Amino acid sequence: MKHTRVAGSFLALVLFALPAAAEFTRNIMITGYWPNTNNMMRRFSNNPSQNPTGWIGQNWEGSGYNIYAFFPEFPGQNGPEWGRGVGDFEVDYRDTMADWARITGEVDPVAIMTFSRGNNDRSWEVESRNRNRSSWSPDYGGYQPGRVDQSIAANAYRNSTLPMQDIVDSVRAANLGLNAYIDRSAAAGGTFLSEFIGYHGLWYQSMHSQPSDANWCVAAGHVHVGIQVDVDTATRAMEISLRELIAQVDATIPTPGTAVIGAMGLSVLSVRRRRA
Repeated sequence: MKHTRVAGSFLALVLFALPAAAEFTRNIMITGYWPNTNNMMRRFSNNPSQNPTGWIGQNWEGSGYNIYAFFPEFPGQNGPEWGRGVGDFEVDYRDTMADWARITGEVDPVAIMTFSRGNNDRSWEVESRNRNRSSWSPDYGGYQPGRVDQSIAANAYRNSTLPMQDIVDSVRAANLGLNAYIDRSAAAGGTFLSEFIGYHGLWYQSMHSQPSDANWCVAAGHVHVGIQVDVDTATRAMEISLRELIAQVDATIPTPGTAVIGAMGLSVLSVRRRRA
């Protein structure tokens, strides 16, 4: 069972005093699945059981943005087949859908970047689009959802709104030994949970794409990380990608005061997730 802790009354008063200052958050949501996409973002988790060394996401690098990471764990498992996992965003359709609704409601992300394991290589594959598939490959429980988004046709695409070329160029320039590229193929990320969560990011952003939306979401997209990419390299490439995403978002939305940033960071920091 999942539990939450509610922010204190002092924080509620602070937030109540600030609504005119910002109608959207400065929170960026990132998600992972199989290793190393969970391990590379561990320091951005504000769950102390997953990140006992402490959350580094609040006002990350003085950017004015709070980074929140969510991912499953795979206790007792070894790759390359990691299985379903436990915790947030298990490799399971129904768990992913439930966690997506809960977590986006808590974070109200202004931008989203989802990650999953890709090919057996050292690639950094930025997906240009994902598909509203009419059928998906079965998960570990044998479940196969149908079309999840009824607002567009079955098998229609939604496009990434990440700064894709900037991400690719910066990852290449860092000389990390990665093959960074944009995937523009018709496959669009596969037929399993990778594309499923990627599509959820694009779908969410499309529903909150207007500046007048209190939950305005500027950008979303998915990245596949090659199996052979070690955790340190993956972490560096992820941070490079985040910096490019922040630059894009920063060029799109107005700059808030530091009190607003701090209050919004504390509001989500006070919500912890755990399973009993």
